[in-house]
Amino acid sequence: MKSITIFFWLVSVVIFSTHAAQGDISVTQKRAVVEGVADLMERRYVYLSQGSEVANVLRRQLLEGKFQSITSKQALAEHMSTFLMEQTKDGHLFLEYKPNALREERSRDVASEKSDYIESEMEKYYGAHINHGFNGIQRLNNNIGYIDLTVFAPPNMAEDLAHAAMTLCAQFDALIFDLRNNGGGMGELGHIMMGYLFDETSLPLSNIYHRPSDTLTTHKTPNKLPKRRFGGKKPLYILTSKRTFSAAEAFAYDLQALKRATIVGEVTGGGAHPFEYHEVDHEFFLSLAEARSINPITKSNWQGVGVQPDVLVKNDRALSEAIDLANARLSQLN
Repeated sequence: MKSITIFFWLVSVVIFSTHAAQGDISVTQKRAVVEGVADLMERRYVYLSQGSEVANVLRRQLLEGKFQSITSKQALAEHMSTFLMEQTKDGHLFLEYKPNALREERSRDVASEKSDYIESEMEKYYGAHINHGFNGIQRLNNNIGYIDLTVFAPPNMAEDLAHAAMTLCAQFDALIFDLRNNGGGMGELGHIMMGYLFDETSLPLSNIYHRPSDTLTTHKTPNKLPKRRFGGKKPLYILTSKRTFSAAEAFAYDLQALKRATIVGEVTGGGAHPFEYHEVDHEFFLSLAEARSINPITKSNWQGVGVQPDVLVKNDRALSEAIDLANARLSQLN
């Protein structure tokens, strides 16, 4: 069984395949997929005891014939995703059926085929057609900056855009990040952007504990400050909604923990478990949470509870509320 690592990939609370093709599933393939998911849960899920418990339930259900009524591949993916969510409440954990992802009989190098597949998926979620997540930058009245960011793309795709956007934002007297429609992505891009929001270097961000390797990876803001930056003293606001998830939550949570930003909006989705994407077979892929975020300041994270706004307002009022807060703060400073 082989894994495809896509760390902090764009996710929603539960994602099902968008392919219309259903496809009948054989008893042999169905058993192999369920057993494969159980094995991965037991060996690699972020919480050892919970992963083992879920694996045991799946194996018991197989023996009891609980999967007999499932006759299509898409139905199996949906059933398994619902089951995994019910058992763990983990939005990074789901099974996808992708009939055209990889061929069962591969006529060329397997690594090359997987590389092409990953590249196409990354382009679909993070590509130029969405401007790598940078949906818009505006200068509002009173020199308040507004940046609408819909995804955190991989740095190799969007680091130059991030530097350009943050350099432009350096001239604003206050800044609003709109993450209300941001479902996550790659946390590294957020770390780069945070370097523009402080006057100090190497500030602590959420670390990542990876259960399969039993390792802790530490993260900090960049150790070199850009010459032109927004800095650490001007008012900063982050808009959130229940759709804000994963890496977008990390961005908001870490800035809140560092007392750098005011969070305005709704409680976020609550996904603090980075994941890896595993090939269960050539048609089924498991998004498996294998790690957890640990903020060194709070000693915790936002898993299951979401980022708690400093100013709790409905989604459609968040921007106007943040503008009012920024104007009031700028009046005080002037």
